[in-house]
Amino acid sequence: MQKIKSLMARQGLKSPQESMADLSPVENLRIPSKEELRELREQPIDPQAEQEIIDSIEEVYFSNDSFDMVQHELEKLPPELNLQELEEYRDKLKRQQAAVSKKVADLILEKQPAYVKELERVTALQTNLQLAAVICTNARRQLSVAKEGFTEASLGLLANQRRRQLLTGLLKSLRTIKTLQRTDVRLSEMLEEEDYPGAIQLCLECQKAASTFKHYSCISELNSKLQDTLEQIEEQLDVALSKTCKHFDVSHYTKVQLAYTLLGKTQTAMDQLHMHFTQAIHNTVFQVVLGYVELCAGNADTKFQKMQYKDLCTHITPDSYIPCLTDLCKALWEVMLSYHHTMQWHEEHDKQETTPTPEDAAAAESDELAVDRSYVKKKLEHGLTRIWQDVQLKVKAYILGTDMSNFKYDDFIVVLDVISRLMQVGEEFCGSKSEVLQESIKRQSVNYFKNYHRARLEELRMFLENETWELCPVKSNFNIAQLHEFKFMGQCRSPSVSPSRQAASSSSSAQEELSLFQQYQREGNPFEMHMEHKEEETEDVLASNGYESDELEKSVYQDYDSDSDVPEELKQDYVDEQTGDAPLKSVPRETMRTKKKSDYNLNKTNAPILTNTTLNVIRLVGKYMQMMNILKPIAFDVIHCVSQLFDYYLYAVYTFFGRNDMYESSGLGLISSRLRTTLNRIQESLIDMEAVGENAGVHGPAEDRKEKVPSPHLSQLVVLTNSGTLYGLAQRVVATESLVFLAEQFESLQSHLDTMMPAAKKPFLQQFYSQTVSTASELRKPIYWIVAAKAIDYEQMLLMMAGVKWDIREIMSQHNVYVDVLLKEFEQFNKRLGEVSRHVRIPLPVSNVLWEHCIRLANRTLVEGYANVKKCSNEGRALMQLDFQQFLMKLEKLTDLRPIPDKEFVETYIKAYYLTENDMEQFIKNHREYSMKQLANLVNVCLGSHINKKARQKLLAAIDDIDRPKR
Repeated sequence: MQKIKSLMARQGLKSPQESMADLSPVENLRIPSKEELRELREQPIDPQAEQEIIDSIEEVYFSNDSFDMVQHELEKLPPELNLQELEEYRDKLKRQQAAVSKKVADLILEKQPAYVKELERVTALQTNLQLAAVICTNARRQLSVAKEGFTEASLGLLANQRRRQLLTGLLKSLRTIKTLQRTDVRLSEMLEEEDYPGAIQLCLECQKAASTFKHYSCISELNSKLQDTLEQIEEQLDVALSKTCKHFDVSHYTKVQLAYTLLGKTQTAMDQLHMHFTQAIHNTVFQVVLGYVELCAGNADTKFQKMQYKDLCTHITPDSYIPCLTDLCKALWEVMLSYHHTMQWHEEHDKQETTPTPEDAAAAESDELAVDRSYVKKKLEHGLTRIWQDVQLKVKAYILGTDMSNFKYDDFIVVLDVISRLMQVGEEFCGSKSEVLQESIKRQSVNYFKNYHRARLEELRMFLENETWELCPVKSNFNIAQLHEFKFMGQCRSPSVSPSRQAASSSSSAQEELSLFQQYQREGNPFEMHMEHKEEETEDVLASNGYESDELEKSVYQDYDSDSDVPEELKQDYVDEQTGDAPLKSVPRETMRTKKKSDYNLNKTNAPILTNTTLNVIRLVGKYMQMMNILKPIAFDVIHCVSQLFDYYLYAVYTFFGRNDMYESSGLGLISSRLRTTLNRIQESLIDMEAVGENAGVHGPAEDRKEKVPSPHLSQLVVLTNSGTLYGLAQRVVATESLVFLAEQFESLQSHLDTMMPAAKKPFLQQFYSQTVSTASELRKPIYWIVAAKAIDYEQMLLMMAGVKWDIREIMSQHNVYVDVLLKEFEQFNKRLGEVSRHVRIPLPVSNVLWEHCIRLANRTLVEGYANVKKCSNEGRALMQLDFQQFLMKLEKLTDLRPIPDKEFVETYIKAYYLTENDMEQFIKNHREYSMKQLANLVNVCLGSHINKKARQKLLAAIDDIDRPKR
């Protein structure tokens, strides 16, 4: 195009031929001359040949315009030139040039019309361009004039107004951005004020506003900053949530929950809360135990903080064990109370939720809230068991970390009490039976109780061997409920509640109905109770030691002795005075009773008879029952040990005062088969008989002997051979009646023990009461029999009866002297009883047994004396009756015992003398209570009077037949 323009500018419009002549030299080289063209036209045209010639041209000739063909051809020449070859080559080149030139000329001629037409268009375009240039010049000139005159001023005003509006909007945006940038200060203030919902609300609003101005570059940084602030708020919110695990505050928790609701993370909050509670339990118990361990360790270099909690528990010392356990439970109570408050908050919050509106959006929102509430409720309910399980495991590790077998009883009871209270908390917290705690405390209890009971049995043996069987002066209204070991029974009927719980609940009936979480909802702690109540426990069971004044005591006894001139009436006062029976001689006996009514409880009719050892056993029973009351799983083991305490006491009283083979073989059935079985059972199961012998430990397994206790020995201070003290009657009364009193206390405890005994083991308890406890009073017979057998000289009476003539022929009106001697013995016995009663109250059952034994022995001695008679007449038999009637008449004045024991035994024997042969034979068969000697003597004495020799032989044979099976 440039070439065309240059040509047009230089030459104007020319013909194609002229134009062809004006081409550049290079182009002239390539276009053939007219002569050549003419030659070419004249040459015959063979297109194929022409095309072959063009194809034979080297490619290099078509490469570019800068190709130097001359140089190319010269370089192709060979070193040695051959003229003929050069000419041939030259002709070839000419032919090629001619073919190309002809081809070019043909193409030019072919395109010439199009060339001419295009050239005309170019000329027209040039003319139009010149015209456009003129128009533009004029327009510019006119616009310049308009600008100067009108447009510049008016449009300037419009532009300024538009710029003002833009700047006003920008200023508003900048102010908003400035406020957004300052919100971090306000957010910090709100977080310090713990206004988490407000902070989150503000932060979310700021984020919303920031999204409106996101086209500003500074806003992107602000958005990032707000996001960081929101994350920081969530972190602080998590910390605030963790604080509610130990100290729940309604307003604080409400703020936290509202904040999580604004974040839309209610379910996440609940998950976090449970994680915090678990962490709080671990951190709390660890810090409590660590504090006590470090306190007790002093300056030890041991790194306790790096220890595991379980290992840390093993470093607790016995002195700090209970305070640490109490603080541990207090701390765990705070955590559980916080969880309880949390559940209450959610329950109340759910109730306050309004019913959803029918609008779709509100309905959808309420559905989402319902899902959240359902999730929270299930999570909280599930968390109850989980948290209690964590508490149990932590306390279990603490319980089993220390060997409590050597703890004092009171300390161990405190431990049981605290754990029992904790189990009660667990039951109220989630309805759990606390199997983990029960198992761990059972292990410790069984271990402790085994050692404790063994030590108590040994202690009881020591008490018994040092016991002088003197009265322990207790008040007349003494009751085991007054002992602090039994306080737990009177304070609450339910045996399932711990002592401290019972003590706490006894304060008011309204409080009994409240759960622990209700009682201590606002303040206080259930694990502070037992220490307070323990300080309040006092008992007032011991009487003042002696009379109010020595003069009163002296006057009482002087008055008692001054009435010796009327022995028949007043020598029985010791019985009626102690039993409270209506006196026959009302004036002197009432006077006597009035004089003896003092504060000296030994002389009060209803003062219990017991010793220090008895009181010790009762206290032990109370302690055992406390342990059993708190820890049901070992109830049977404890009751079994309680029965051993009673067994050992009963066996000791029997061996000390009732074992005497000579009197046991009297044939009077002093020891019943039930009592005999009980004593044998105790001896086999509880008494270590080998410990006394030289070969101790040789026989029997060591484990069996470990469960047994050596038989006790009576203290050398107790003298049972002195006739002046009625062979230790005071000690015998104290021992026997203290056993009876102990049995009565066991009877009163039966229903309570029965409620605590497992159903499968109740037959053991029933058997213990029916075969052991109920036999205590049966020991009176063998023990007092020894006194009765020695108190009266029955041998002297037999000798005196042997000197009496019974074959007299006239009826006598005066009884024999042996009756007066015997009655004198009884009067002396009565007096001695009176002397004993000054020191020891003799209950009516005891006096009855003593009198019964003495009278029974006297009557049997009478029969034995009558059976020694060789000859006897009817008048002699009448004398026997007279003697016996005189004895009965005087005896009835000495004792209130009715009927007189064995009265028929004597009368029947005397009257048997008058029986005929047939009646005598029937008498022998029916009355086997008489000895063979007595029956044989009866037959022999009757010989000659109304029985012949043949009948005598027959009757003796009948007696022999009766005796044969006994041999």
